[in-house]
Amino acid sequence: MPARPRHEMPDFFQNALHARGLMTAYLARPPYQQNDYIGSLRVTRARLETTRQKRLNQMLDELERGDVYMKMKWNGT
Repeated sequence: MPARPRHEMPDFFQNALHARGLMTAYLARPPYQQNDYIGSLRVTRARLETTRQKRLNQMLDELERGDVYMKMKWNGT
């Protein structure tokens, strides 16, 4: 099975993490989660700005809480 593609972090994504003080929380997540937040949430591929912002805010809120990943309970391991 081929490796999943790695998604580059766009500037708006990085800026949002810094603005909310969540870059450390993001980088503390496993690489697959970091990649999923960009790719699986399709933050970068949303057609509408409102959809992109909604998905981005979901990720930021989850990182802020610390115990959620993609709307699922996560214990940090």
